[in-house]
Amino acid sequence: MKKRIAFTTLGCKLNFAETATISREFNTNKFKKVDFDKTADIYVINTCSVTENADKKLKKIVKDTQKINKEAFVVAIGCYAQLQPEQIISTTGVDLVLGTKEKFKLFNYLDDIKKNDVGKIFSCDIDQLESYQSSFSLDDRTRSFLKVQDGCDYKCTYCTIPKARGVSRSDNLNNIIDNVKKIASNGIKEIILTGVNIGDYGKNNKNSKSYENTFFDLIKALDEINEINRIRISSIEPNLLKNEIIEFISNSRRIVPHFHIPLQSGSDFILKKMKRRYLTSLYKSRIIKIKELIPNACIGADVIVGFPGESNDEFIKTYNFINHLPLSYLHIFSFSERPNTAAFSMKDVIPQNLRTKRSKMLRILSAKKRRSFYESQIGKNVNVLLESENKMGYITGFSENYIKVRTPWDPDLVNNLKKVKLKQIDPDGYLRF
Repeated sequence: MKKRIAFTTLGCKLNFAETATISREFNTNKFKKVDFDKTADIYVINTCSVTENADKKLKKIVKDTQKINKEAFVVAIGCYAQLQPEQIISTTGVDLVLGTKEKFKLFNYLDDIKKNDVGKIFSCDIDQLESYQSSFSLDDRTRSFLKVQDGCDYKCTYCTIPKARGVSRSDNLNNIIDNVKKIASNGIKEIILTGVNIGDYGKNNKNSKSYENTFFDLIKALDEINEINRIRISSIEPNLLKNEIIEFISNSRRIVPHFHIPLQSGSDFILKKMKRRYLTSLYKSRIIKIKELIPNACIGADVIVGFPGESNDEFIKTYNFINHLPLSYLHIFSFSERPNTAAFSMKDVIPQNLRTKRSKMLRILSAKKRRSFYESQIGKNVNVLLESENKMGYITGFSENYIKVRTPWDPDLVNNLKKVKLKQIDPDGYLRF
């Protein structure tokens, strides 16, 4: 009898790509994949540990699985599983924890799914991790997340990811090209390049500063692949977004004009405390360069509020810096104290109520930025990739420059690229054509 297995993912696009890859190994006569909210014999949770909320969410998900089937075998993999395996075993009722290297061998750990009083942990020392595992998703009919890089050599003082994923390392360029063609052969029209620090693409040896290829080499090679329609860059550090990359994208056939560039703070004082590898002057120059060459480009940014030492004056610097930049939207995060980071023990801690207030201020600013960007696109002709889901009588999609568009449901439009003229913003914030 087949074992029923269900997967769910917390966190980033990279996690989604890896979950999809791991789950494909279970298309065998021994297992049957089911939705995560259905009764299963095994529940697999790919965890995140960017914020404290991600940790709390894991505990809630485990409780939810126990309500469905209290006898089910529960597995935690991913970043939180690598960082805090003992805590997971002791507090959540998880039966098996697999670290960063071991998660890709999940299939081999499920011969025996007998529940025990104490769960088991299999995890290597992250400093010993140098292997790379290709990953991509095929679950969505219209787009795929393709992992091209993993790990990070940066030492940002708030971040746990280097301890969860190890050193920066990259996929082979030829392998990426093969994966793009495999994805395209499944009818998928858009690929989103993912990784921890994809601008660092090409690095493969922690003791070497040389690169087999660069991120610039990667996007130039991908631009030549006729089988795929669109390639989107998920996120890239401002210091690694070189002018030659911006110039190339301005004339690219496939790399879309959408940039997500982490800012984190508009205060140079805070950026230095964070150990970011740029100051506001460099960030501003990148945004200006993009808008000079690609006026219709969509530009998003990540921002952290409430970092230790962020006085009211420093926060106002961030607010004003963002307000005067032609950004299109923000992803805002309240600073979260993460154990084993330098920021965890920093003084001048910002009270939670202030973090919440500042987060709200930036969310309002983000909404204004997005509205302004959408208004600037009314009357423009764009190519929209329409998705497969019927959402309350509408079909939705994204333009190449990341404008969310919708129109009344039409099954003939599913997974189609359609050139449309944007007419108006509807009451829910979508652009209509």
